Amino acid sequence: MQYRVDKKSGNKLSALGLGCMRFPGSIAGIDIKKAEKIIMTSLDYGVNYFDTAWMYPGSEETLGKVLEKNRVRGKAFIASKLPIVLVKKTEDFDRFFREELLRLKTDHIDYYLMHMLTDAASWKHLAGLGIESWIADRKKAGEIRQAGFSFHGSGEEFSKILDLYPWEFCQIQYNYSDENFQAGVRGLKKAAAAMPVIIMEPLLGGRLASGLPQEAAEIFRRAGSALPPGTTADTPAGWALRWLWNQEEPAVVLSGMNDPAQVPENAGLACRTLPGSLCPEELDAYRQVREVFNASYKIHCTGCGYCMPCPKNVNIPGCFAAYNTSFSMGRFMGWQQYMTSAAFTSAQSFGPANCAACGACERHCPQKIPIIESLKAVRRRMEPPPFRLAVAGIRKILGR
Repeated sequence: MQYRVDKKSGNKLSALGLGCMRFPGSIAGIDIKKAEKIIMTSLDYGVNYFDTAWMYPGSEETLGKVLEKNRVRGKAFIASKLPIVLVKKTEDFDRFFREELLRLKTDHIDYYLMHMLTDAASWKHLAGLGIESWIADRKKAGEIRQAGFSFHGSGEEFSKILDLYPWEFCQIQYNYSDENFQAGVRGLKKAAAAMPVIIMEPLLGGRLASGLPQEAAEIFRRAGSALPPGTTADTPAGWALRWLWNQEEPAVVLSGMNDPAQVPENAGLACRTLPGSLCPEELDAYRQVREVFNASYKIHCTGCGYCMPCPKNVNIPGCFAAYNTSFSMGRFMGWQQYMTSAAFTSAQSFGPANCAACGACERHCPQKIPIIESLKAVRRRMEPPPFRLAVAGIRKILGR
């Protein structure tokens, strides 16, 4: 494993971190046995940074149980997050934090983040409730080791937030599809000069792994075949991860690995991809793929689920995924996905026609997607007039 030094604490952080938001499971909950295998395999391959949050159902409990059961808490840096969207009063800081310690079965959290800061105003609101003195007290007690924030907002607001508090680390969304999205490369470089920067969504919710248009995947294949064996990546996911490790600024790249087999592959890439290791031919391949991908990726949804549940049971991430698929892989594939795994899978899963335009989803979307208008676009493309006859029939069968 490659390790990068936390400039603030001196901790050696694994270049590959385990993002615990997407543990394997079903609607019934997380598959504990599979999650344990992923966590323990990650530790075996040198991963020591594990990212979870209050807002990830079952994630903190699962991570805590596995680390305690296997007596490996001391080998892991736990990163978790205060759900600031739920904080209404000063007492909420302790209420959520104490519950997180119980879930994680630990007496401290190594890297504690303010979850989903979007602008300077949101931090100032927390400051007005006394968050700075609360953090200081928790740090003095040894319960929080490093204090930071995860960011979902504009580059301008990111720069402001950096200057408002002596942060010890931060977490941003960053991948090769758009270097200027949210904090972007400018924010990355500014933050990395002073603190470790953790990278989330390196695969854009899996879209850069399994959602690439065939043309883009072929560009990577051709570029890889022209290079010596073992020097490049075999998969689109590997290409996306290597692009990040080729840069010196990211301290940890989080991967939401949901299969133990993914761990050795990603760990191997993390081990051998050092800053500046990509050749000009590879960098040109990223340029070409970016052009193809961005032409087909119409709605920048990562499938994080923060917009859910919808009061009207619209499957928002599913609708957007199928819509994007209709551009990247063809309209037929998009329709198939729309019908089988997006909007009409059960009596509890509705399509965009059911949207009441209440705006609850937009208030929680980290990507700031205009969801209401985007759902209208989905319906126009995915449910043209002739197609709506079939949809009406399905609704009748499902008793809607």
